[in-house]
This record gives sequence, C-alpha cells and structure tokens, in this order.
Amino acid sequence: MKIAFIGQKGIPTLSGGVEKHVEKLSGALRQLGHEVTVYTRPHYTSPAKRSFAGVRLVSLPSIHTKHWDALSHTFLATLHALFQGYDVIHYQSIGPSILSFIPRIFLPRTRVIATFHSRDYFHKKWGYLARLCLKAAEYFTCHIPERTVAVSEHLAQYAQSFYGCSAVAIPNGAEVTPLHDVQYLNHYRLRPGSYVLAVSRLVGHKGIQYLIKAFMELEDTNKLPNNYKLVIVGTHTDTKETKEYEAYLKLMAADRSNIIFTGELTGEPLAALFTQAGIFVQPSEDEGLSVALLEAMAYGLPIVVSDIPANLEAIRGGAGATFVSKDVASLKQELAYYINRPEEGAKMAARAVWRVENHYSWEAIAKKTSELYD
Repeated sequence: MKIAFIGQKGIPTLSGGVEKHVEKLSGALRQLGHEVTVYTRPHYTSPAKRSFAGVRLVSLPSIHTKHWDALSHTFLATLHALFQGYDVIHYQSIGPSILSFIPRIFLPRTRVIATFHSRDYFHKKWGYLARLCLKAAEYFTCHIPERTVAVSEHLAQYAQSFYGCSAVAIPNGAEVTPLHDVQYLNHYRLRPGSYVLAVSRLVGHKGIQYLIKAFMELEDTNKLPNNYKLVIVGTHTDTKETKEYEAYLKLMAADRSNIIFTGELTGEPLAALFTQAGIFVQPSEDEGLSVALLEAMAYGLPIVVSDIPANLEAIRGGAGATFVSKDVASLKQELAYYINRPEEGAKMAARAVWRVENHYSWEAIAKKTSELYD
C-alpha cells in the first residue's frame, strides 16, 4: 500500500513524541513492504533530505508561527496528497486532523485515518481561543476520519465516553540500543548511576519545575548521595511562552551546579545518558503516552512518574513508582526512596523491561496498524 503521514514536523526525530512515533512507525511499515511517505517542514527537516530509512520525505513550506505552523503545513500536504494516489492518508494529532475532511470529500476510496496523541488543549503554551479550536479539532479527529487511533487505552476510553467514537488503541512503542560509553558522561562530569534523568520538551505541562524543586529540597536536606546530579534533556518549542518557561527553569537552578541542562540531544549522546542514568523521572501533568518514558523503561531504568492515567497505564504491573501529580513532597519522597535503595529500583526496572518487550514493540504496533489499513 501507498501510505502518507501528515501532521508531524518531520523525521528523523530532533524532539517530540509525535515525530518519534512517526519515525519508528513509518520505518516499521516500510519493513512490512509498504511504500511510505512522510511530509516534513523545512524548519525541522532539511528540504534537501528526500528519504530516511527507506521512507520517502516530501518537504513543503509552512507559516512558521505558533498558531499557523501545523495548520498551514497540513493544508499544503493535504492538497499535495490528493494527487499522489495514496491508499491511506494518516493524520497525526488533533490539530492537523481537523483537515481530514478534505480527502474524505475528494478521495472517497482512500482510507483516511487520524491518530489521537494527546489532549493538546491542556498544554500551557496555548491561549483561550487556541484551546477552543483544539477542542473542536478533537471532535473532528473522533468523527471525520474513517478510523481513529488512540495511542493509549485511556485516550481510547475518553474518545468512546465523550464522543461515542470507537477509537482503536494502538500504543506508542520503544526500541533502544544501550550505549555504555562514558565519554558523553564526562562532558557533563557525570558518573554512571549517579544522576536523575528527565527527557522532555521544556513546556509548562511537562512539570519539570516540580522535579527541580524536589531535587533541590533533597539536596538541601542531605538526602542524596554525594555529588548526585539532575540532568534535564530538552529545550523549548520556539514559542515565546516556552522560551520564558525554559528561562524560568534555569533561573530556579541558577546557583545549583548539580542541575544540568543539556539542551536538545539525539543519537549516541542521548543513548549514553539513558543507558547510564540512576533513575528516570517523568513529572508531566498530561500525556498521551510518553515515548521518552517507554524508552527509559526499555533501557532498564528505575521509573518514577506522576500518577496521571497515561503514566499509570505504561507502568502497569509494578514497572514503576508513582507520585501525586504536581505534588513536590510526594515526588521528593519517591525520589529519596529509590535513589537510596538501588536494589529496589533494579527489581522495578526488570519489570519495566519485560513490559516494554511484551507490550510496546514497534514491529507489533506496525502490524496492528497495517491490519487497520486493510
């Protein structure tokens, strides 16, 4: 089949769970014999890059502003897709999916699918009007495409209960290659197993401020091993609000040498930090299903997450520990317990690896998605 992905910024992934989802799923579908095209934006993927891992890339321009980037690119990609003879047009995220009505009208024989990644209107970078538009887009995502995919069971249940939409739950996945290379750790003066790791876009709903506060309080009360560090991987999303949020986080940690902001990392540097971390924390206030969390589980790290539905689903069966979302005292308690009891963390990490291997394989996800297309 000829399959097109529309709505993502591009691949290979620089940052973003949607982009990682599309990169891994498109590659796995290509391995199954499908002809896959991914539409990319020039500010994310170089227009000169025409393919990646056997996947065709088509670069189209966008109006690169917070409110118009996704919609303008999706509109152009949709118009282009009308004339390409695709069997499947697959939209990513609720914002881009609002335009799925176009191929539904003009290409009645083409399968039009949309993936519901998260309830984007909860993200703090959006103003009131934008949130209303995203709420409307969520309705479109659940009613206009031929089928709707939800990346977690809780999102599928939400779509059913709120919209009467029988969304198919097909999760994100994780595929990792451990890298025990200390040269990348040396760059940040880190020791294996002696740092907390967070990997996230630096936007308000990701809750990094709670993690920084909890870490600082533990440090101030001498409840951390000597020279234990907090490493935060990620950056803002190029909007005024997220740039201000990143500046706020760095101001919080300004006099703390044990709190390290690496900026955006990919490839071997990121793999090395994942592989050799002591513990992974995901403090988000809202998620669809975090790819970074699943990857941390696949790397065999002890996991501490906020008790939101998506996180609870991911760590089901004792694959991680939870704290009360937005509660610094609760997070501090879990961090102190697992940092100072590595043997307990190791048991939890083993359960996390087993869960990823048995529930979040990209190969299995691609096969299920391919069956949905048929």
